Amino acid sequence: MLVLRRLRHPLPRPLLASSISSGWSSKTKGKGRPAMASSSSPASAAVVAEGSAARRFWIAASTREAAFAAYTPFLLSLAAGNLRLDAFRHYIAQDAHFLHAFARAYEMAEDCADDDDDRATIAALRKAILQELNLHSSVLKEWGVDPTKEIPPSVATTKYTDFLLATAAGKVDGAKGSDKMVTPFEKTKIAAYTVGAMTPCMRLYAYLGKELTAFLKQDENHPYKKWINTYASSDFEDNALQIEELLDKLSVSLTGEELEIIGKRYQQAMKLEVEFFSAQLVDQPVVAPLSRYCGAKYKLLVFSDFDLTCTIVDSSAILAEIAILSFQKSSQSGIDNTLDRTKSADLRNSWNMLSKQYMEEYEECMERLLPSEESKSLDCDQLYKGLEVLAEFEKLANSRVVDSGVLRGMNLEDIRKAGERLILQDGCKNFFQKIGRTRESLNLDIHILSYCWCAELIRSAFSSVGCLDGVNIHSNEFAFEGSVSTGEIERKMQSPLDKVEKFKSIKSGTDSTAPLLSVYIGDSVGDLLCLLEADIGIVVGSSTSLRRVGKQFGVSFVPLFPGLVEKQRQLTEQDASVFKARSGVLYTVSSWSEIHAFILGSDFS
Repeated sequence: MLVLRRLRHPLPRPLLASSISSGWSSKTKGKGRPAMASSSSPASAAVVAEGSAARRFWIAASTREAAFAAYTPFLLSLAAGNLRLDAFRHYIAQDAHFLHAFARAYEMAEDCADDDDDRATIAALRKAILQELNLHSSVLKEWGVDPTKEIPPSVATTKYTDFLLATAAGKVDGAKGSDKMVTPFEKTKIAAYTVGAMTPCMRLYAYLGKELTAFLKQDENHPYKKWINTYASSDFEDNALQIEELLDKLSVSLTGEELEIIGKRYQQAMKLEVEFFSAQLVDQPVVAPLSRYCGAKYKLLVFSDFDLTCTIVDSSAILAEIAILSFQKSSQSGIDNTLDRTKSADLRNSWNMLSKQYMEEYEECMERLLPSEESKSLDCDQLYKGLEVLAEFEKLANSRVVDSGVLRGMNLEDIRKAGERLILQDGCKNFFQKIGRTRESLNLDIHILSYCWCAELIRSAFSSVGCLDGVNIHSNEFAFEGSVSTGEIERKMQSPLDKVEKFKSIKSGTDSTAPLLSVYIGDSVGDLLCLLEADIGIVVGSSTSLRRVGKQFGVSFVPLFPGLVEKQRQLTEQDASVFKARSGVLYTVSSWSEIHAFILGSDFS
């Protein structure tokens, strides 16, 4: 719209109701709510659910669709101020078609509303659109578009306007049209559906306006300053709040099934917004999606950690629980148990003691590896030396676990079943599934580098959601006698040093005529070396230990979207990549949807 049309995720919920400590991994220390997370924790979500359907719908949609909209080539280039004028002209011409449909939908909703106050609110919102349409001709002229020249709507624009007008006409889930509805309640329901389909446009644009104002402070002569200010204005925010309040009021008397229909309309409108932005013609170099940036110029290598990067819980606690349950099952079956353990309570206590010892000594290890003074720039040599301390600590901790015998007696099938039940971070599954669907058309390889004690757990987790194809897994393995674990671990990856050596080995062994561009996705101190050695290091979550160590060795943490806007400003027609390894800058995200949008683009890209 010429009236400008959130990237958050909630705290994870536990996988198992386990009474064992889940604090074995150093990654669990300092793992709080993501720095950019929305107020969608269970407590606040309950308040939202009780008080506002509009907010509930926004929270559900914003995690994914808002990220996909922001990371489109159009909005990234616009934020950077180097969007070509032809692309903006095309956008505002398409926006004119949308504005006409929006005004018509308001008119139809007003006809359906039964309450005088509701009709007055809709009329006021429609008046604002009509005033904007009156100004549209002058704006078009300002940007060099002849308003008398008919510019046909694009496929994405038509799809959006058709959806909006069909909703306003009552053609929702096979229902009869509004012209055939008799009772006031039936018509009011259609008004609610229509407002539900219009609200996300207003809220998304108000959100984007506020997000983009930060870039005006960096450039007083930003060419799209007026456009951004329109949607960051208090007037536009007031309009967005007004339509949200109207949606809440119209929803009060609806059934749960009818509210679900509004939710689907809301989500569909958000997806159509993303498609609308994705369809804008941007014929210039862009840094996102990365798959487009690389094209035929680069071979893209994507690396990711697994525990607490892809998952919401650490696998070590899961494997220990399997071992304890396996012992209980064996004892209860009456079968002679040959394992060198007494009872499950002792086994659980043993694991809890190992976990407690790990966490206590991990804190001491962190203190030992930190330099006395904070470095002003990235000091890789000192960082490597510091992380040698962590490497020795991790190896010793693994030896204690093996020597304790707590990992003996696990059945391979139980491990696979546990992998199938592992819950992945929001958006992670969609990312890997899209890679599986599009891998052959992309010049891309993907690798998992993990401390997990049993790679079979990782394989099962990815296989269960249909995204194992093409994923290369590099991790430790359990030793088995038949299908039962011996308690030993084939230790292939135990420390940050092991990870980075494997990272370098994969890069050097990749057969490609094109130069390589690497991305590493991680969440903990154990990932730090790989994050820095990659051309693009992306940090998921908000590990305080990672940030503390990184900052002390000269690492800067920058939110991904502003970081990409800055890279977009640097981008030229030249072949040299704007992304460089060992830059000392790591990019932070609040959800996998941001990663998906950056690397692969939306489903409409």
